[in-house]
Amino acid sequence: MQRRHLLQSAIGAAALATTGAQAQSSAGFPAKPIRLVIAFPAGGPTDITMRQLAENASKLLGQPVIVENKPGAGGTLPAQMLQSSPADGYILAQIPLGVFRIGYTTKINWDPVKDIRYVINVTGYAFGIVVPTNGPIKNWADFVAYAKAHPGQLSYGSTGTLTSPHLTTELVAQKLGIQLNHIPYKGSSELMQAVIGGHVMAAADSTGFAQQVAAGNLRVLNTWGEQRLDKFPDAPTLKELGLDIVQNSPFGIGAPRDTPPDVVAKLHDAFKKAMEDPAYLQALARYDMLPNYMDSARYTRFAQDTVAREKALIDKLGLAKPT
Repeated sequence: MQRRHLLQSAIGAAALATTGAQAQSSAGFPAKPIRLVIAFPAGGPTDITMRQLAENASKLLGQPVIVENKPGAGGTLPAQMLQSSPADGYILAQIPLGVFRIGYTTKINWDPVKDIRYVINVTGYAFGIVVPTNGPIKNWADFVAYAKAHPGQLSYGSTGTLTSPHLTTELVAQKLGIQLNHIPYKGSSELMQAVIGGHVMAAADSTGFAQQVAAGNLRVLNTWGEQRLDKFPDAPTLKELGLDIVQNSPFGIGAPRDTPPDVVAKLHDAFKKAMEDPAYLQALARYDMLPNYMDSARYTRFAQDTVAREKALIDKLGLAKPT
């Protein structure tokens, strides 16, 4: 009995010590720089807007928020990094929409809903299809006609296999009965160089292409929102073109699953205030992006709902991994 009592006392003391250490750590958080890993390369819309958000949050947290770029794997590498990272709030990841479909297309040993702590959703992308102004395609009717006359020969680039631009374009092609040639790139900057250089005939991307459109290098064939974009008032939406498709792609910030709730709350509050800074709003406006705030609870529900919705899209396109 005495031995059992001593053992229970030791276990209780250890638990109290651990709890106390976590509480002390949380109370002093952050005590060092925070890493924010984003899913796309430097120089694109995601990188530029997230760096501004990180700079704003750094001032509020009293520690640097350092942005790291980890492109590839359809934008899912940062989320995958969370699975082997300490749950202490010092490693965060951008969570693009591709994270919610990875379980249907790739064999993974983690759950996109249960194994990420959803901190805050911050914004989303506006998308469209662009072509070079000096190319043979001048409007959407030209695009469709060329694709029908040359099956599999109309090449288009996207920011990666199984990203929203890729899957939405394939859904468009399926609805129109055309076959396209998809070429994946690591991010918007690389993709823009490819389409302007004539390596692909078109690009499906977020509106990071706006500067090249303004410079006269690219022409917008369509955009994918519910309504036309103010910056491209002459570009029809997919719905206007007779395709019942709307693609908006919210993204936010996640942390490892077991990150303490009070640390998550501190991060949420700092990034929420950082979203309200005029410098961040100006950065978003450059790419026709808007603030899209969801708190931790609502963002978690969004993740649950989106995982279910993405399964339907993957099944429709026949891209599910073999069982």
